[in-house]
Amino acid sequence: MASRLSTFSSSIARWHGDERTVGSPLNPAEVVALRRTRLFGATGTVLMAIGALGAGARPVVQDPTFGVRLLNLPSRIQTVSLTMTTTGAVMMALAWLMLGRFALGPRRMSRSQLDRTLLLWAVPLLVAPPMYSKDVYSYLAQSEIGYIGLNPYQVGPATGLGLDHVFTLSVPSLWRETPAPYGPLFLWIGESISALTGENIVAAVLCHRIVVLLGVGLIVWATPRLARRCGVAEVSALWLGACNPLLFMHLVAGIHNEALMLGLMLAGTEFALRGIDAAAPLVPRPLTWPRSREDWQQWYPAGMLLFGTVLITLSSQVKLPSLLALGFVAMALAWRLGGSIKAFFVASVPLGVVSLVVMAVIGWASGLGFGWLGTLGTANVVRSWMSPPTLLALGTGQVGILLGLGDHTTAVLALTRAIGVFLIAILVSWLLLAVMRGRLHPVGASAWHSAARFCCSPWCSRGTCCGR
Repeated sequence: MASRLSTFSSSIARWHGDERTVGSPLNPAEVVALRRTRLFGATGTVLMAIGALGAGARPVVQDPTFGVRLLNLPSRIQTVSLTMTTTGAVMMALAWLMLGRFALGPRRMSRSQLDRTLLLWAVPLLVAPPMYSKDVYSYLAQSEIGYIGLNPYQVGPATGLGLDHVFTLSVPSLWRETPAPYGPLFLWIGESISALTGENIVAAVLCHRIVVLLGVGLIVWATPRLARRCGVAEVSALWLGACNPLLFMHLVAGIHNEALMLGLMLAGTEFALRGIDAAAPLVPRPLTWPRSREDWQQWYPAGMLLFGTVLITLSSQVKLPSLLALGFVAMALAWRLGGSIKAFFVASVPLGVVSLVVMAVIGWASGLGFGWLGTLGTANVVRSWMSPPTLLALGTGQVGILLGLGDHTTAVLALTRAIGVFLIAILVSWLLLAVMRGRLHPVGASAWHSAARFCCSPWCSRGTCCGR
């Protein structure tokens, strides 16, 4: 078993053979440089937070800064606010790059030093208005629709709440008629927030930011543990992942539900791999009801695998793409069971059944059922240049127009999106097979899948986006 586990992660671990879980501590000069880098990045996030008072995605009504002399000033100087926000974002990105030398060199900062940096950079954004996206207002409107007894998978904010509703007014016009593309767990959480805050848009936004922080906390907890499984230093993984500017801008500042999805998915993967990698048998023999602590410990591998499966399934009830992580977990289990066709079915069927049961329970408890399956194509209405297949189609269409061949953008778009989906399907199939054969670690396979979605996703390039 030990040799199998060694082979299981060798293809990834050898890419990071020069990394250690614990490096030498920083010398005094490097500690001073680290503090300056931390302060430089924090200054950037403070500028972003101040600039967001004018350039952020503030609500149309119930704007808490309206009429307040100092807080309302940035909204009167939009150009200055946008400059501050952009400058702050560049400063934070540069600080992150400078921080990398303390995470990748022979002497590395400690976990506590990195945690303090992460916290210091995040705090200013926690009290700032939403930035770079108005998706949170769609969350509020769709959750309110469910809370008042309507089906958010059948009606959009304009139809369900009315155009003059406090939430609908802040939803971008493109999404006012579209139903919710999110899973029932997320909308169920949103309904609870609606019950707690009513139509107080500021309180509701803050509650959603708390949900985001829960997801970020799970990301920070799971990332170093998953990194150890691949032979990657904890600090290096946290620097690349949890301290990445994209996390601050997209998840914390933008208040996107991908934070909860990613947190549940990563935590679930960690727990599931604890069960799979355990030295003890997955199921103790003979099967007897546990009566002592030692008996319960024999069920540890199966319990961890079950708990991880539940968490991954819960993440898919926020956004569906994370469910593929369960496929990689199943293939890792199949590899432990021998890597044969029989092992494939023995591993896949029980995990699939557990996943379906969890989905059914969430659908029943939330009262939303499986209606979300019919709204997964909501994002088809968007032609986003952030999607490479869409960008290629838009560029090709414009070339055709310039050459006098007519506007064939729609036809080309259908072709490029289909090709993107096909390429993702081919790569995912290969990754699943590689994990089942022990040639690739499931964590590495999940990372390659995310990269493929970034390059070939037909709708957007947030990597995990399904909907908006």
